[in-house]
Amino acid sequence: MKQHVQLTVLNGMAGNDVEACMDQHLAWGLQVLDLKDRIFGKGVEHLNQEDAEKVAVLASDRKLSVHTLSTGVFHSDIEVGEDAFRQQWFPLLENAIVVAKILKPGQVRLLMAGSHKRADVLDSSVYLAETHPWVYGVYREAVDRISDAGFHVVIENEVRNCLFSSAQEILSFFEVLDQSDAVSLIWDAQNLWQMGTFPTLEVYHMLRPLIGMVHVKGGRAEVPGGPLVWKAGLEDASWPVVSILKAAIADGVSPVICLNPSHGQKSDNYVEDVAENLAFLRREIEEVA
Repeated sequence: MKQHVQLTVLNGMAGNDVEACMDQHLAWGLQVLDLKDRIFGKGVEHLNQEDAEKVAVLASDRKLSVHTLSTGVFHSDIEVGEDAFRQQWFPLLENAIVVAKILKPGQVRLLMAGSHKRADVLDSSVYLAETHPWVYGVYREAVDRISDAGFHVVIENEVRNCLFSSAQEILSFFEVLDQSDAVSLIWDAQNLWQMGTFPTLEVYHMLRPLIGMVHVKGGRAEVPGGPLVWKAGLEDASWPVVSILKAAIADGVSPVICLNPSHGQKSDNYVEDVAENLAFLRREIEEVA
């Protein structure tokens, strides 16, 4: 029996007005939401109870469900130290849990932290063990709090100074974290590409045991397998979008695939077209619901 997956987009790609954004999801044939920011002008972790209740009603009225609560929690520099890091993020983490209890997402996202010393770090797992072992404890506590509230946790790899720049760094982090039943990886293939690891089937197979969701966006290199240079849609992407997604679908690791806007330099002939990218996925991948 073939696996089937649903598509969604980060909510901000469908507009800044919450109601219009949800209506646009319906117009694109999407049934699930990935809520990140631009929600009454706020990120999801900053919503108050009244905001969250409004979002819940608007989604319910349209028979939309929230698949991912994409918080920005932990998206900062570990070099500030444990105390400052906790003070910055744990109040927002607790608020995100309150919001999650109202919106009832399938999963709650944390972001992988970074370091402004990243350029000098050859292997973040060694660096963390030697200089910042507290990072694991902070993530374990966050995972426990979210899990105890009844939600699965996903950690997404980010760009710029992210502590995840290779499949091996990701594997090592999750091994030390040792909470496999409660947490999985959102693999943003383009983000990891920007950090130095080009998306290939080999990389996918390395990460497969950890993946709970795939974020997809295009992008073009100037040389095969080279660094990301240009923004581009999925059809023109330099990495093997279709073969990787088909493998992920066959393995059942990402029941929802989330489209993100492409990073890279803007070219004169490229305009982000969400509908075109969704149409490409539906045309090329028959397992898309």
